[in-house]
Parts: sequence; structure tokens; C-alpha cells
Amino acid sequence: MEVRIDRRDGQKVTVDDCARASRAIEARLDTSALVSDRYVLQVSSPGERPLRSAAEWRRFVGRWANVLSPAHGGRFEGRIAAIEGGDGSEVVQFELESGERRMVPLGEVKEARLAFRM
Repeated sequence: MEVRIDRRDGQKVTVDDCARASRAIEARLDTSALVSDRYVLQVSSPGERPLRSAAEWRRFVGRWANVLSPAHGGRFEGRIAAIEGGDGSEVVQFELESGERRMVPLGEVKEARLAFRM
């Protein structure tokens, strides 16, 4: 059984978070008839989760994203610096590793995922 966890406070999921969640889930599974006596539980963070809504973009300001926007240079990776606008006219401001800033309307993002960075 695989379980992915996330934090409500927007912070990164730590190994300690996964361990706490694993203990809590195992305690529930061990006292229920939901699974057989023999099971494997894997608890992890969402990792490279897709970004779909403006609310998700706002939640992950400060994190890195891998973005596909043909109108803005194709695929690139940048830190989500800010979200401006609203009601379907949101624009994401990215900081690229080179220091360049790139403004991309959400409507022109074809695909985006949080990028895994150490």
C-alpha cells in the first residue's frame, strides 16, 4: 500500500513527517480488517506533483517548478516567485537559475509540476 502525504502549512514533507504518518497508519491498519495481516506500507511526499489551479500555484510560491509553455521558450525550470492577477488572468513570476525573471500567464502553461530540489 502506498500513501502520499502533504503538509497543510505548505512546508516540505520531512522524513520525520513520513515516519509519524507511517506509525499512525500502521496502528490503524493493524487493528482493523481493512488489509490482510501481511502488507507493505510505503509513506512518501507527493514529490513532483502537478500544478493545476491558481490556488496551487499560490500555495507553492518559493518552490521550484518544471514548466512547459511553448509561448515562453518551451520547457524550463524556475522558482515560483509570485502570482499576480486573479479571476483567470493570473500571471506567474519565475526566477530562473541564471537570475533571469520570466512572467508567464497561467493560461499559457501547458504542463507544470513541482520540481524535486535538494
